[in-house]
Amino acid sequence: MRVRRPWMSASERNELWRRWREGESLTDIARALERALAPIQRMVEAEGGIGRVARCRSRLALTTAEREEISRGIAGGESVRGMAHRLRRAPSTISREIRRHGGWRQYRAQTADRRAWARCRRPKVCRLATRPALRRAVAAQLTQQWSPQQIAGWLRATYPGDAEMQVSHETIYRSLFIQSRGVLKRELLQHLRRQRRYRHARAATRVGHHPGHIVQAVSIRERPAEVEDRAVPGHWEGDLLEGAKGTYVATLVERQSRYVLLIRVPNKETGTVVRALAKRVQRLPPGLMKSLTWDRGTELAGHRAFTVATNVQVYFCDPQSPWQRGSNENTNGLLRQYLPKGTDLSHHRQAQLDAIALRLNTRPRMTLGFRTPAAKLAEIVASTG
Repeated sequence: MRVRRPWMSASERNELWRRWREGESLTDIARALERALAPIQRMVEAEGGIGRVARCRSRLALTTAEREEISRGIAGGESVRGMAHRLRRAPSTISREIRRHGGWRQYRAQTADRRAWARCRRPKVCRLATRPALRRAVAAQLTQQWSPQQIAGWLRATYPGDAEMQVSHETIYRSLFIQSRGVLKRELLQHLRRQRRYRHARAATRVGHHPGHIVQAVSIRERPAEVEDRAVPGHWEGDLLEGAKGTYVATLVERQSRYVLLIRVPNKETGTVVRALAKRVQRLPPGLMKSLTWDRGTELAGHRAFTVATNVQVYFCDPQSPWQRGSNENTNGLLRQYLPKGTDLSHHRQAQLDAIALRLNTRPRMTLGFRTPAAKLAEIVASTG
């Protein structure tokens, strides 16, 4: 029978966060620590999934053994300079140590060591907590569904010479997820791309895609080299975003500008998808779509009909290799903020999908130097026109 203890030691907490950072599930962590799942989950949620780094002594700080030597030196009537020479420390270090912890008559090594360890716990006040104007700017952009990374980059670009109006994206995340800081309201979490109660480790496992069978599929390995380095515009990536009850939305992303198109499709039958894609692509400026890289989904089994209708060559990724469409995969993650999993996508008209695409296309992107996809695409169109 498992023993359930009411508290956790410092070593157990360190072990909890070590396992969490390595991507272990809460259930596995609870089993390894022989604890109930509920208190483990409460501890992770309380810290927003951001584990505290295990405390350690600075290599410059006096050690317990050195403090014992100082205590012996005092008892033996040794001078400060003598102790400093023996310990290879500066005389001022020794004199400050003695003065801080009771003086020559009351200095005790163990007491001094405990007090120094407790005193070094001085967490810095978050910059957002001390700068109301910065806090208001961050909150305002969060309500516009900007990511913390986009906000941090925008602040650097907008206030290049004002350090008081700049903050890292990690500080924004921590202020949102660690509510004990009392800086940003928890309600702002609903504006983040992914609706989570706490941050997950990068090492956590991810589910891949199942490959499909497509006749006469042209492999991504045959795609021209100019597509890979994004040097030439007009090359797109695409996929179907799935919702509840077998509903779908087609997503297209231009690789150079990251410009997004959303296309309403009644179902995932290849004829339906090909017709919807062809109709939308034919409305693009001439030459703006030269190729399309797609997942192994059978919804584009009729790719030859699409190529005939649009003169756009289709390339297919390798099985279970979603990273070969990295821009599209990232965009689908962004879209989950507006089209969460479990949503019936058939309720969204094309006008609503266009409005969502407009939101994404007018948000600054770090990969574009915090310019917007719309501005980048306009530049491409102007240069090719």
